[in-house]
Amino acid sequence: MILPDGYSDVPAGKIAAVTTHLEMTARPAPLPDPAGAWTIRHVNAPALDWYRDLYGRVGRPWLWVSRIKMPDAELAATIQSLSMEIHALVHEGRDEGLLEMDFREPGHCEIVSFGLTEKCLGTGAGRWLMNRAQEIAWSHPIKRLWLHTCTFDHPSALAFYQRSGFRPFRRQVEVVNDPRLDGTVPRDVARHVPVIE
Repeated sequence: MILPDGYSDVPAGKIAAVTTHLEMTARPAPLPDPAGAWTIRHVNAPALDWYRDLYGRVGRPWLWVSRIKMPDAELAATIQSLSMEIHALVHEGRDEGLLEMDFREPGHCEIVSFGLTEKCLGTGAGRWLMNRAQEIAWSHPIKRLWLHTCTFDHPSALAFYQRSGFRPFRRQVEVVNDPRLDGTVPRDVARHVPVIE
């Protein structure tokens, strides 16, 4: 279904985001690494508690909830798949960033989750982590690297991905139940998205 021109009402209790899908089909020239004391570690077969904690600390301000709501068996099958790679950005001995890469489709890599905790925002850690993400992705035999972002994400996310070499190829509108109303995430997060009951 294509939305009509003009305004479309979003029912009370729902939230709506514009999602932009971006891709690259060749590895771009590398951008300089910012100075910082970050490392990255590959997490084999991540424990669900560890994953949900980091996913929540990174994504809660931006209303990331899909993996929080996922049943344990489904989440384990997804993130512990041999075709998935989970990496943590480590700062001062603590996991402060999440990079999740899906290689299940031959020749393709989707960056499923990419983000930092609030502690690392604005420090250059995002550029450093994206540089590592591109290195990891293009070390595999892929012909396409892609991801998506939406209007719930950090306001600089879309421009950051475009500066990183991704180009938009699809736009969608997503309407879902507001996860702050059912207790999935605290009511006071994501103040940039108003709660309308």
